[in-house]
Amino acid sequence: MTAHPALAQPAFDTHLFDCVQVNLAAVAERWHGPGTGSRLGALLRFAPSPGPDGLPTVESSPPVQFELAERALGLVVRPARHVRIEDLTPGEGCFVLADAHHLPWVPYHGRQHIEHSFLLVARDTETFTVEDHYDNETPWGSARPGTWRLSRDLLPGLPDCTLAVQLSPGTLPKDPGPRLERAADPQTYARAYAEHPDRAAALRQLTLETWLLARSRGLHAAYLARRGRAEPRVADQVAAWRALAEQAFLASRRVARGRPEPGGLTDRLARLLRADTDVFGGPSAGPEPAAAPTGHGAEADRRAVAATVAGVLGTDPSALLSGTRLPDVPGFSSFRLAELIDRLEDELGIEFDGDDLTPENFQDVDAVCRIARWPARLGAPADAAAREEA
Repeated sequence: MTAHPALAQPAFDTHLFDCVQVNLAAVAERWHGPGTGSRLGALLRFAPSPGPDGLPTVESSPPVQFELAERALGLVVRPARHVRIEDLTPGEGCFVLADAHHLPWVPYHGRQHIEHSFLLVARDTETFTVEDHYDNETPWGSARPGTWRLSRDLLPGLPDCTLAVQLSPGTLPKDPGPRLERAADPQTYARAYAEHPDRAAALRQLTLETWLLARSRGLHAAYLARRGRAEPRVADQVAAWRALAEQAFLASRRVARGRPEPGGLTDRLARLLRADTDVFGGPSAGPEPAAAPTGHGAEADRRAVAATVAGVLGTDPSALLSGTRLPDVPGFSSFRLAELIDRLEDELGIEFDGDDLTPENFQDVDAVCRIARWPARLGAPADAAAREEA
């Protein structure tokens, strides 16, 4: 597999789109100009449908995605089911949905079965060019936009497991303007996740749900910003959704490790969904900064936490002790945060209350120290004194 440098610097915010939207947006930007892709964010929609394990899902089906692309992006989508990749003539291409487990350029390859999109063009009788603008962090590394040259033998089974559609440029319709659509009750949706008996399955699905909701809200905010509505309250709401998505991942990871489930997650989900309908009407105050830890042993705690954090993130402990925020460290992500929590609990003997496992509580070393519970402090004063002398 050979990487091609053409997409090293994407011209649009790829991190705002899901794995189907992003490649439709890329085609629209190419044919109709910069900013066209953001039209997929004009509609802020909450219309869950039945999903896996009896849970509701906000994930849109491909036909719904294609219909929106035709209405908002000026793309003409012509279904071409059962297309055999080897039948593509040189220069002919299509938009493909396939199982990411078979796709060697994404981190899911050989690890997870999940539907993924990409653009495929036949170069000649032996090779293809794959173009994929997907931008995301995964447990197995980063997915980044790029193009790759592939030989046919690197796509085993692909002709048998794809839905391919041919795209062509249509007339770009009038900008639809921002719209809100809420077709379900947020409390009912949240309750389905709160009351599901299989907690591991519910939290695993909720991780995907909050990821999709956070990205769609971020895309809607980007659309509003292009129309001159970059308001602080919108940014606050988007940040809150991203924080909730991280909290859902941490909760799922914690339950998978046999630890107690954090509380309040689905209540927060319902509150954010209710706030979506009126959040665009003015500024709101930011959160109060967390107080730094003080008192007996505080500096020893800070040094121990900073050393462990630095080991996970590959940075300098002194920078963390000087106030560098964890999200500002290159490579920080929800996956690194989960690893960090595991290391702090396993190596330092720290215990965290499940309800404290929110991204807001892991902004810097002092915030971590504020919520940490040291067993030595609770039951072995001599150990605490020994730690302070370290």
